[in-house]
Amino acid sequence: MRTPNRRRLALGAVSLALIALVGLGAMISRTQAAQGDMVYGPMFEVDPLWPKPLPNHWLLGTTIGVSVDNRDHVWIIHRGDSLSAGEVPAAQDPPNAVECCFPAPPVLEFDQAGTLVGSWGGPGEGYEWPASNHGIFVDHMDNVWIGGNGGPDSHLLKFTRYGKFLMQVGSSGGNAGSNDTENFGRVAKIFVDPKDNEAYIADGYLNKRVVVLDAESGAFKRFWGAYGNVPDDTDLGRYDPNAEPAPQFRTPVHCAELSLDGHVYVCDRVNDRIQVFEKDGTYVEELFVAKHTLGAGSAWDIAFSRDADQKYIYMADGVNEKVYIIDRREMEVISSFGDGGRQPGQFYGAHSIMTDSHGNIYTTETFEGKRIQKFVYKGEGPIRAGDQEVVWPSN
Repeated sequence: MRTPNRRRLALGAVSLALIALVGLGAMISRTQAAQGDMVYGPMFEVDPLWPKPLPNHWLLGTTIGVSVDNRDHVWIIHRGDSLSAGEVPAAQDPPNAVECCFPAPPVLEFDQAGTLVGSWGGPGEGYEWPASNHGIFVDHMDNVWIGGNGGPDSHLLKFTRYGKFLMQVGSSGGNAGSNDTENFGRVAKIFVDPKDNEAYIADGYLNKRVVVLDAESGAFKRFWGAYGNVPDDTDLGRYDPNAEPAPQFRTPVHCAELSLDGHVYVCDRVNDRIQVFEKDGTYVEELFVAKHTLGAGSAWDIAFSRDADQKYIYMADGVNEKVYIIDRREMEVISSFGDGGRQPGQFYGAHSIMTDSHGNIYTTETFEGKRIQKFVYKGEGPIRAGDQEVVWPSN
């Protein structure tokens, strides 16, 4: 019979052996991930039950913006006027149905469980609601910023989280080109830097530049075009993947995102590239993704992983219908997920992308996609290189 001390020694030896095996297993998995068709990276699974159904027989139209606030509430903006009469028969004049269905208000707020907890938006007193709202961002002070890419949309709007109007920058129909210092040219997206309280504007669907504003006053501070050049509105013609890289952005300039280490990542959508700048507009580098994508292009929107180093960039591609996983330090694509279709984990017009503090990804879809999806972060481990296709739940 063993003594208690011997039993403790034996248990300790077993524990050490198990720890060694776990460490060896982790080393093996990393080694396997670095070989063949596997890489080591972030793992995701689509949540097919998120969000919960909307109340009031509400439906989403083309869903063209997503943001996550400091509470980890998820915000989207959509266009109810994109819904057909057959989708919202009760909203017709006269109604064609008794109960179903109606367009939801443009701005919707969900909690982490996917429950709708807020809704507002549309024309109001003192401001010009965009002809075609586009993009939403909730800043560090819970202000909500909205752009627009309709014909006359030369402005952006700022509200409180409850929909109280705070500020309009620019005026509808006022755009005078990519060197205008008072108006925009169909803003695609906005990002507000909490450190300097500056707003970075992807401008846009008509103009070809990034604009930086004072987020409090709305005053223009600086702007630039591709490679940090002075913006030029000369028509570049159709994108040719075999030609020399374009010296200017093509429209739309679809995102301008600031990393924690102070670099601005710009989605030059139709040129199939992300360009990186210092905060003053100094050019750093670029990455082409799916470079032979024509039409609407591949670089639709990006979001950063939520680790301290922001190791990964996630890029939504609404033509190839997937999300690319990019190693931010190396600026190279290591994997992707998604496919074209209407089932969970597939996309039709993957338009906007954002992460929450837990590392989960949220995507919205334009065209007939008309929805938001959640992809649950499952930690890091071996993932398939190239294309993972639909990341369906493993259990």
